Amino acid sequence: MRKKSLLASLLFLFSILNLSALFWADSPFLITSCSYSFSGASVPPHLKTISIPIFSDRSGSGEFDLSEKLTKDLIQKFIDDNTLQVSDKLKSDSILEGTVASLSDAPAVVSGGENITSRRITLTVKVVYKDLIKKITVFDRTFSNYGDYPVGGDISTVRRAAIDSAIEKLTEDILLGVVSNW
Repeated sequence: MRKKSLLASLLFLFSILNLSALFWADSPFLITSCSYSFSGASVPPHLKTISIPIFSDRSGSGEFDLSEKLTKDLIQKFIDDNTLQVSDKLKSDSILEGTVASLSDAPAVVSGGENITSRRITLTVKVVYKDLIKKITVFDRTFSNYGDYPVGGDISTVRRAAIDSAIEKLTEDILLGVVSNW
C-alpha cells in the first residue's frame, strides 16, 4: 500500500512539474509522453503456424535462383519475427504462396548529357495468404520493391546486391502484410 501511495505521489509531482513547464519555457522539468497504435491488430489466436512453399518464377528474368532466394529469405524473416512458426503444409494453420511476376532493370539516375549513373532493379511478387483453419483467403496482393546499383565496375556483383536489396525490402513488406493486416 505504501508503494502505491509513493508512486501516486511521484506521478502527481511529475504532472505538476510538467504543467509548470508549460508556463516557464526554460524549466528543466519538462516531461513528455507519446503513444502509438497499429492500424491492424495482431495475428488471430487460432493461427500459430505458416507454410511457405517455394515461390514460382514467372518473371522471365533469367536469374537462376531468384525464387529460391526470395523464399529462403522470407522464411528466415518469419523465423526471426517468431509471430508464426514456419511449418510444412500438412501441419500448418496458414499458407503463403507466391509468384515472382516481374524483375525489371531500368535507368534510375541520369546525369547531364544522358549519362546513366545508376540503375534500378524492381521486383514484383504476387502473394496469396490463406487461413487454412477457417478456409478463407486473407489477402491476394501484389508487392513491389526495388534496389539500385551504380553503373560501372563489376556489374554482376552490384546488380546482385541490388536484387538482394529488393528481396530484403519485399520480404519485410510481405511479413508486415501477414502479421499486421488483421
